[in-house]
Amino acid sequence: MLLTRFSDSKLIECGCDEAGRGCLAGPVYAAAVILPADFYDPMLDDSKKLPPAKRERLRKIIEKEAVAWAVTAIEADEIDRINILNASIEAMRRSVASIIAGGTIPELLLIDGNRFYGYENIPYRCIVKGDGKYASIAAASILAKTHRDERVRGMAAEYPVYGWEKNMAYPTKAHREAIRRYGISPYHRKSFRLLDNGEPELF
Repeated sequence: MLLTRFSDSKLIECGCDEAGRGCLAGPVYAAAVILPADFYDPMLDDSKKLPPAKRERLRKIIEKEAVAWAVTAIEADEIDRINILNASIEAMRRSVASIIAGGTIPELLLIDGNRFYGYENIPYRCIVKGDGKYASIAAASILAKTHRDERVRGMAAEYPVYGWEKNMAYPTKAHREAIRRYGISPYHRKSFRLLDNGEPELF
C-alpha cells in the first residue's frame, strides 16, 4: 500500500504514534517524525504489519532521512499516576516538544487514534488507523515500536522469568502465570489488571 502525505500543501507534517499501550509492564513509548515531502520507501507501513527485520531496517532509514524525529518513554510509575491514555498522549506531546527544541516547528500534527490534547497552537488531526494511511504516522509507529522492543529485551535480561523476550510484556497466558508464580517486577504497571481470574493483585 502506498502511504502518502495528509496534505497536498507544503505544510510541515509531523506524524505521532505510540507503542506498548496494552502491555502489563514497562514504559509506553511514543514517537514524532517529520519526513521529507518527497520521502518514499516501498517497505513503509504500519509497524504491526511488518516483521521485526523490516522494522529494524526501516528504523535506520527513518532515523537517517527524517527531517526531525524524537522518541519518548513514560515509565510504569508515571503511567500508574496519570493512567495509560494520558501517558500515551503525554509521550506524544513530549516527542513533539523535543522536535521543536531541536529547531523544527511542525505546522500540522497527525495523531494516530482518536484522542489528543493538542500542543501549543499547532493544528492537529486525529486519524484512526492512521499508521496504515499516512507515511509520517507509519514512520512514528516504527520508531516507537522498535525503540520499545529494544527496551523490553533489556528488561527481559534483568527479569527472565516473565518471558518478555517472547511476549514483549503483553498479557499472554504465560506472562500472567509467571506473575502468579513469582510476583511482580519493578517494571509492572500496578494500575493494570495483572491477573485475569479475580485473584488479588500481588503488591
